Amino acid sequence: MISMSPLTSLTFIEHRARVTAWMEPRSLAVVNNNDVLPTNADGTLILHPNSDLFYLTGIEQEESVVLLFPDAHEEKNREILFIRDTSPLLEIWEGTKLTKAQASERSGIRRVEFLSSFPTIFHALMCEADNVYLNANEHSRAGTVLETTREARFVRDCQARYPLHRYHRLARILHRVRAVKSAGEIGMIRRACGLTRDGLLRVARFLRPGVNERQIEAEFAHEFISQGGRFAYSPIVASGVNACALHYIRNDMPCQDGDLVLLDVGAALGNYNSDMTRTLPVSGRFTARQRQVYDAVWNAYQACFAELKPGLLAKDWRRFAQQAIEKELVDLGLLTVEQVKSQGPDKEALAKYFMHGVGHSIGLDVHDVQLTEAPMEAGWVMTCEPAIYIREEGFGIRLEDTVLITQHGAQSLMADIPMEAEAIEELMNSPAEGVGDSEE
Repeated sequence: MISMSPLTSLTFIEHRARVTAWMEPRSLAVVNNNDVLPTNADGTLILHPNSDLFYLTGIEQEESVVLLFPDAHEEKNREILFIRDTSPLLEIWEGTKLTKAQASERSGIRRVEFLSSFPTIFHALMCEADNVYLNANEHSRAGTVLETTREARFVRDCQARYPLHRYHRLARILHRVRAVKSAGEIGMIRRACGLTRDGLLRVARFLRPGVNERQIEAEFAHEFISQGGRFAYSPIVASGVNACALHYIRNDMPCQDGDLVLLDVGAALGNYNSDMTRTLPVSGRFTARQRQVYDAVWNAYQACFAELKPGLLAKDWRRFAQQAIEKELVDLGLLTVEQVKSQGPDKEALAKYFMHGVGHSIGLDVHDVQLTEAPMEAGWVMTCEPAIYIREEGFGIRLEDTVLITQHGAQSLMADIPMEAEAIEELMNSPAEGVGDSEE
């Protein structure tokens, strides 16, 4: 059983120091938790904590706010955490909430106040501050679906009430510092990867012709939830041609004898995520053609993995991956050298078989934040995920690990999850004893 040991307050103290070191003098920063979103009627979704708030405090509770003011005149005002006011009625309906002492112990922030006192305290500190750092979702792939969020409402109201302050974007700082994982964060991601391994071992020995994709998802769910984790994202269990739909999440088709099933599934523990893809033969053995394409993707994976190192730019890594996969496609007879040379900058020939990026940052978010233009650094955690999709042949193959960048190159955090074709076949045809019993 994987330990669910939480990060200590020392981790969050370190995170706050990283952020405030980048702030201008006499600056105040504010981060709000996410809204509790509605479903239908009087229903609500389970709260997904604001990753930035969690990064700075370790607090998940709804409506929490953190205020950072390193140059505040009074030391007690340099870090303040605000938590929801509680009451006997609230505890009857929703259970116990954090006490001030608990929130302080968890976050390492000495001063904790109830949210009802926020307006008065915030106004007093705004009168002292010259600069204000406000937060927003500046992920490059974020879409504005909701009309407004808790953070966006705060930004709007703050700027309307205090128009003469100098405002700055906190997201730029957070993207810079969150990309480099602390030791505690790397440890949590390793644990999440270990849980993903346990799920894959369980599924590999469960898979057989006639099994439905939803049953495979259920096996992962059993392993993850029983060990205190959850799915890091909606799992992709895609058999046959379904694997050629990149974000296929219906997971409701039977797995046929002779088909491949693409498993893009990762576990999350303590809000830290893992991301894995393996492609398994439903019958336990690859056909000759499946093995040929699988080995081509494996070759591309090894080349892309070896390229990862500090100083590498994401755009250069993507270009390298495209060239590696183009070579494999030519060797497979799917493209000619002439087609590769004559294609335009949008890589029309390649895009028929490989149409997505080769990897992304991962941590508190599955597609974690980073500065797009920044070179990779030791401490970044990335995915590496080359693929080849052949719709006309009814299958797609993607291989993906969660990878740590070190000073000496890349280190797979999933090295104990089989990936080579022989290892996959050996796993699927070995006795089922010990599934889910691994310890870490």
